[in-house]
Amino acid sequence: MSANVETMFYTRTTPWHGLGVNVEEAPTSEDALVAAGLDWRVIQKDIRTYDGISVPGFKANVRNTDSQILGIVTDRYKVVQNDEAFSFTDALLGEGVTYETAGSLQNGRRVWILAKLPQKYIISGDEIMPYLVFFNAHDGSGSIKVAMTPIRVVCQNTLNLALKTANRCWSVNHVGNIDKKLDDAFDTLLNANKYMNELGKGIDRLSHRKLNDREVAEFTEILFPMPLAPTEIQKKNVMQSREGVLTRFYEAPDLKGVGKNGYRYVNAVSDFATHAKPQRERSNYRETLFAKTADGNSLIDKAYEMVAA
Repeated sequence: MSANVETMFYTRTTPWHGLGVNVEEAPTSEDALVAAGLDWRVIQKDIRTYDGISVPGFKANVRNTDSQILGIVTDRYKVVQNDEAFSFTDALLGEGVTYETAGSLQNGRRVWILAKLPQKYIISGDEIMPYLVFFNAHDGSGSIKVAMTPIRVVCQNTLNLALKTANRCWSVNHVGNIDKKLDDAFDTLLNANKYMNELGKGIDRLSHRKLNDREVAEFTEILFPMPLAPTEIQKKNVMQSREGVLTRFYEAPDLKGVGKNGYRYVNAVSDFATHAKPQRERSNYRETLFAKTADGNSLIDKAYEMVAA
């Protein structure tokens, strides 16, 4: 578990980001809030100097349970409480939503919720489950982010591709009328079915894009270019990355039944981006990987753009 994870839970099997403490189930948002250790509130306090002079224009975001200072923000900052985040997700997803994992990072500065949508999709013979992830920062360092991320069930690969024809992500800063902005999120994320339909069309096109061995090698070299005058370590790292993708393309058990096509290649890149350990393993690399469920993974998007072009 990442050293930056403060509290969290997950249900059933370990999520693909590898973090967490298992609980039997957290079927409701109220239970999930407690299981994740997020049953606390953020209160805002005035900031004063050591000799009691008030600092205008700024507030301290403080956790009510232990007086942990989460961050210094401007007085325009609007707090979105953890229970409000769950209520928003409940209202957004409606009947049938189940919470897979939730928790806090960096001593409460950042929190997240991951929920499984009730629908499932069969695309090109693969079962793909759509998830919704909600990120919030109580330290003023980031916006509220809500995104849908499809997961290929057989191998837990993310297929959160950036599509020009449908959005999957929405974000807003902690200023202004937060309630109105959260309402606006419905207009984006209630189009989840549209995104999945467009994803299906994109995957279908990839499945019909036949690739020969030369193209596979060329795409992989573009994904991992060799620097000019590389050091031995740089050369080794580039070659290892290329080999990692090629090995998955040609040998991954879950891709044996998939022809040599663009869908197979994007899945090989996705598996590499999702599961391969980084060459320099930092303590928070799993946290960073999980954050990409909302932000998207540039490596996967680049592979998709190349093959689909």
